[in-house]
Amino acid sequence: MLTRRHLLHLGLLGGGSALLRAAEYLPQAVTFKGVEKFQQIVARAVAENWAALPMGARVAQFGQALRGIKYVGWTLEIDDRVESPSVNLMGLDCWTFFEVSLGLARMIGRRQSAYGPSDLLREIEETRYRGGVCRGGYLDRIHYLDEWYTDNAARGNIRNVTRDVGPVVRLTGRSNDEMSLNPKLYRYLRADPSLVPAMRQIESRLERVPFDFIPKDQVAASEPRIQSGDIIGIVTNRPHVFCSHVGLALRTTDGTCHFMHASATYKKVVVDKTIHEYLYSVKSHAGIIVGRPR
Repeated sequence: MLTRRHLLHLGLLGGGSALLRAAEYLPQAVTFKGVEKFQQIVARAVAENWAALPMGARVAQFGQALRGIKYVGWTLEIDDRVESPSVNLMGLDCWTFFEVSLGLARMIGRRQSAYGPSDLLREIEETRYRGGVCRGGYLDRIHYLDEWYTDNAARGNIRNVTRDVGPVVRLTGRSNDEMSLNPKLYRYLRADPSLVPAMRQIESRLERVPFDFIPKDQVAASEPRIQSGDIIGIVTNRPHVFCSHVGLALRTTDGTCHFMHASATYKKVVVDKTIHEYLYSVKSHAGIIVGRPR
């Protein structure tokens, strides 16, 4: 049976472009902040033909366009019960920074006469939610970075190139249950405790998926094989979670490869030290995983 979504995808219902639309379960006044910033960035991207750039370079270009936006945590927690794709260009955290950079790069690659917030929200839905679909539930969202890599690699949105970039070790003996252990920190789980057992089931499944990463002491030698726009997941030594941070690689004109991220330390989006220098600046950082946008 053809659903409304299928009809929209085929362009058989009104509303503009035939592209599949975002599942917008909440009004855009709630889900999209910073329309003027969006319009400025997109206008520049169109004028300078960023769509012609290779995908990785395109992601990095959008990442640089977001530099200076302030760091704000918990921007995805926008309701007590209803989940909906969202964008906040007034404030970014580490996850939303790389996600919006990738989403803008994917969006601008779809040549069309104009771009609006719904176009970016659809790209966010494609990468933020398990299988690329939000059905309005909090557990539709991918909450752990290791699952984000696995899910998006399986669907062809990225390639997990960690093994191609450097020697890997396997993470063992670690639980991946930070959210079910601390539900009061998460607005949706706090409002609806019945979600916690299902969240724990998701975490238990993730714990059984092999997880390989490049250890910290091998990253400097591996950096020449990292490309601009690669998504760099920071693996942690902390208990109860595999990854604690994420950003983008940026290869600069001097040939070095830097870590670009939304930084709680600098309180904004910055181009930071080289990746290996950044890792050594935080004792709990254990290494990296590398995803390459496709």
